[in-house]
Amino acid sequence: MEKLTVSFIPWIARDTGIPDISDRLDQAERHTLKHTPWESFLYKPQVSFSVAHAPDALLVKYYVVENFIRIVHHADNSPVYEDSCVEFFISVGGDTYYNFEFNSIGTCLVGYGSSRHGRQLFGDELTRKIRRAAVIKSVTENSNTVSWELTLVIPLDVFVYDPVPSLHNRQCRANFYKCGDKLPEPHFLSWNNIAAVAPDFHLPKYFGLLQFI
Repeated sequence: MEKLTVSFIPWIARDTGIPDISDRLDQAERHTLKHTPWESFLYKPQVSFSVAHAPDALLVKYYVVENFIRIVHHADNSPVYEDSCVEFFISVGGDTYYNFEFNSIGTCLVGYGSSRHGRQLFGDELTRKIRRAAVIKSVTENSNTVSWELTLVIPLDVFVYDPVPSLHNRQCRANFYKCGDKLPEPHFLSWNNIAAVAPDFHLPKYFGLLQFI
């Protein structure tokens, strides 16, 4: 099981500019999505992430280099997993978890529940609270790859079903993913490995551990 320690950044507040947060996450340790759990989908983009927490927010930044980019969905809670997509699932307590899914321009799909079925999707009032900054870079010189980055500031008050006043000294179960169901090369990458027959990220028994300090 993968485990990582999530550092605390005390000076970040609700009015801190997201460029400053993004720059700070660039200085944090990066973790690679190294697993391609399903043999039928072995294309492996270069994907890493950094993660930290602030007094009232969870901070995540993704770094992606891939052969293709797809941007179709522009409305929150549309099927962003069909686009170039990164995802973060976290359980902050009990047997339920939140799924945060974003395409490369920051369009999000967010839900809550105990399994893939019957998930409670967030409304606009909650998704609007999630701050996002996407940067799509030019095609890499002498190659056909495209790189993009996505910075996320997820306020703790969006965890409405499991009130979390602070992440200090809390241990959570989580997993990080990259997918692109409708890309020319569909793919499914994960931080913690998944031992399932078919692609499925909604398997909390395969979450890794985050230790917040």
